[in-house]
Amino acid sequence: MVDHLAGYFEYYAGLADKVEGSVSPFDKPGFFHYTRYEPMGVVACIVPWNGPLLLTTTKIAPALAAGCAVVIKPSEFASTSVLHLVELADEAGFPPGVINVVTGYGSEIGDALTSHPLVRKVAFTGGHVGGHAVARSAATGFKHVTLELGGKAPNIVFADADLDAALAGVSMGIFNTSGQACLAGSRLLVERSIADEFVAKLADQMRDARLGDPADMDTDIGPIATRPQFTSVLERIDAAKREGATPVLGGNRVAPTGGENGLFVEPTIFTNVTNDMRIAREEVFGPVLVAIPFDTDDEAVAIANDTDFGLTAGLWTSSLDRALNLPPRLAAGTVWVNTYRTVSVMAPFGGFKNSGIGRENGVDAIKDYLEPKSIIIRPGASVA
Repeated sequence: MVDHLAGYFEYYAGLADKVEGSVSPFDKPGFFHYTRYEPMGVVACIVPWNGPLLLTTTKIAPALAAGCAVVIKPSEFASTSVLHLVELADEAGFPPGVINVVTGYGSEIGDALTSHPLVRKVAFTGGHVGGHAVARSAATGFKHVTLELGGKAPNIVFADADLDAALAGVSMGIFNTSGQACLAGSRLLVERSIADEFVAKLADQMRDARLGDPADMDTDIGPIATRPQFTSVLERIDAAKREGATPVLGGNRVAPTGGENGLFVEPTIFTNVTNDMRIAREEVFGPVLVAIPFDTDDEAVAIANDTDFGLTAGLWTSSLDRALNLPPRLAAGTVWVNTYRTVSVMAPFGGFKNSGIGRENGVDAIKDYLEPKSIIIRPGASVA
């Protein structure tokens, strides 16, 4: 991932001199009207512990290209990489005060940033609870916000799909990074005629998953990143069992060899799940997948959209009709067809509903750091 970060800076450096206003028609005779785009000013970038370098880059690259100064507040759980990035910016010759970083707890530093009168925009990635807090604080000063929040993404598998590819995509979509990603495909919606077979194959595949040090290239699933998150994942697993969901795989804490004191949770798959259960509605942020069968295209779309979130969705099918006509019906900011977790600096990323406001990546992102201004001139008029 680190190897790709330079591409973000290169992309937005290429856009920096292409921010253009326009001369536009005006309905008052004798007047001249044009628009220009100006940088918003100081931007507070609040970054979570999962993917701190990437999620910092997706904010500061377009903000800097737009002409803004940034103050980065990394997670108290993962500050080191961001501090090193700012050191590199200093070595690269950025003027003092353009890229800044402050560390500390969100309740102290984050609140101070979002409420500071000189901060004109807040770019935040995190959970929807934190997003609500940021939005409320920013609203007191009518600050602009970009909120990239959580998800409860459906991965929809039809019987006509390439099932081997779908198995790999579903597995990677939830168990990669131990499910600790906002775009994790944590709800498997699978056509009923293949549901039992598909889930059984997925469970067999994941039984051989190797848990251990994420720095080890042989590791398939690493630990949960923080103790509070570890406790939260286990609590939601226990709640699912109490509600009647069946763990066909995992569902427990585990102590792999060499990681006996680590915060490891087995890759977990639940069946006998209905979409009204907590485990199907709340973002777990762990290696936990729920499997829900469906019979028709309309039912699949209805279940997929029956959520407070709308960040991403996956669709697996060999039908061109479905590939073209179902994505517009899915309430998600990104819909992948026959792939999952494929992201690009060129493709806008963000969510519907409780998954956020605004977009990162693509041309849309730089626009979120600019203020449009109308200038109306009456030529020849006396100003004395």
